[in-house]
Amino acid sequence: MECSKESPYGCNLPRFSAKDFLARLRGACGYGDLHKASYGKHSVGLSTTLFNRGTTCWACYEIRYVDHILWCVLGSPFVIVTATDLCPPNYDLSVDYGGWCNFPRQHFELSQPAFSEIAKTKADIIPVQYKRVKCERSGGMKFTMSGSSHFYQVLITNVGQEGEVFAVKVKGSRTGWIPMARNWGMNWHCNVSLQHQPLSFEVTSSTGKTLASYNVAPSNWQFGQTFQGK
Repeated sequence: MECSKESPYGCNLPRFSAKDFLARLRGACGYGDLHKASYGKHSVGLSTTLFNRGTTCWACYEIRYVDHILWCVLGSPFVIVTATDLCPPNYDLSVDYGGWCNFPRQHFELSQPAFSEIAKTKADIIPVQYKRVKCERSGGMKFTMSGSSHFYQVLITNVGQEGEVFAVKVKGSRTGWIPMARNWGMNWHCNVSLQHQPLSFEVTSSTGKTLASYNVAPSNWQFGQTFQGK
């Protein structure tokens, strides 16, 4: 998919409350509380094709309503959203009647506040154009620790620019750089004991750009804590 190329796709308003929508979006990318993660109402669920097994978690998209003026907000504005979850397919329904997120359809599921920025909520399903855009974030990347004595996992959030993370390495004061594997969404893990060591991280984006954040977590870090890097 060319990030700079505008493409037609579908967009809909989920058939549940904004509160339920945000609760469900805590799933496939592993972000937890989306308001604390700074995505909030501008979180979006992606169809299977766009989600690409979680590799597009936290990528940013510009979405604009096109081709139909009946429900369009005056001026044809756009909304920028962050991918935070999978919109699950429903193969019991056809792609043009309920199975909006079925493969290979390109589809976005917006919260009601985000949907209402580009269309009247009565529209329900609308045709749109989208393109990948750089993510604008405030502050540095955030690293949330979890795991056990011999299993270490980190959730990485608040990534700017490309948004997508392609590879992660972690380094303790008594180790070299250790490659981590994607566990699910934006959770990365390794089977190493890293407790009682200050930790550094090396994050590589989908475009090959690498950023190292040294001594992000102090030696007395605990599971459940979040630290901020570059």
